[in-house]
Amino acid sequence: MKIPYLSLEIMHNEIKDSLLNACERVIESNSFILGNELEEFEKAFAEFCGVKHAIGCGNGLDAIYLVLKAFDIGSGDEVIIPSNTYIATALAITYTGATPVFVEPRLDTFNIDAEKIEAAITEKTKAIIAVNLYGRMCEMDAIRAIADKHGLRLMEDSAQAHGAMYKGHSSGYYSDAAAFSFYPGKNLGALGDAGAIITNDDLLADKLRCLRNYGSKIRYEHIMQGTNSRLDELQAALLSAKLKNLNKWNARRIEIANRIISEVKNPLIVMPKANDEVYHNVWHIFPVLCECRDSLEKYLNSEGIGTNKHYPKPMHLQGAYKCLGMQNGALPVAEHISNCELSLPVYYGMTDEQVDFLIEKLNAFCG
Repeated sequence: MKIPYLSLEIMHNEIKDSLLNACERVIESNSFILGNELEEFEKAFAEFCGVKHAIGCGNGLDAIYLVLKAFDIGSGDEVIIPSNTYIATALAITYTGATPVFVEPRLDTFNIDAEKIEAAITEKTKAIIAVNLYGRMCEMDAIRAIADKHGLRLMEDSAQAHGAMYKGHSSGYYSDAAAFSFYPGKNLGALGDAGAIITNDDLLADKLRCLRNYGSKIRYEHIMQGTNSRLDELQAALLSAKLKNLNKWNARRIEIANRIISEVKNPLIVMPKANDEVYHNVWHIFPVLCECRDSLEKYLNSEGIGTNKHYPKPMHLQGAYKCLGMQNGALPVAEHISNCELSLPVYYGMTDEQVDFLIEKLNAFCG
């Protein structure tokens, strides 16, 4: 049996007519930038997230960068992030001229360890980015308290957490703003690059809309130095069609994840923390830990099961950030996760038979 790591085919086939209708609607409108489709998607996504504002932009990296710019983060400033994240989180900080400061994650949730944040705060620290990694939100109440105590801005990188919740609240509830990516493989994915920011702050939302559009509210009048990062009408229309199905798609991911966690009994494979009354994980990525990760990957691949690794080298050891002078052993928890994490296929469209096969092969692995 073949199980690809990810397949979007079944999901897209089920809503193909809606996707085609969205494309046709945009073509017939002859409006392609900052039009009705974007306005409607922003309204729907804000409602989905339970916040006042959604601001569409070009991609997830731009979303993080725009928020930092709106926070007035710049040269000489420091921004705290976890080391086990995708490079976009760090790059957005670098693009402002600020410096990323890496903090260890928790081994049970893979997210930044709130108890280790305060030790990283200096007089240069201006903000914290809580990355809701793999589809699970961070300990946002604790991190919010730290940010308030030290007078810091707080952002969530929710690129992998569409629909995730913490203590009954979604991204944007605890933070000043949350950034999303709609890269095609995300739980809510566009058919190309796309992103968005959500916030409850009216003034921040107004500033972000200006920053994404060349620093302009009125054409040819530029009140600040902005950039060009606008979610186009076609992607907005496609995302609107897909958003209507997101809860159903997430529910299937959760169902599959629950089965794997409860039915895999192999002591060589450490399962992730299951959902409970605190965390509503939407499982963008299903990560397991295994001391013999490479052997597990080779074994599963030989059985026709696709896998991935998120992420095989932590940010503080990437060549892009060698200028920070951090060496092996500086952040042992992040390094352990990078050495042992293997991502398994969990997505809408997997059949029960495929899930059965995956569980069977995981239990049969002997190192």
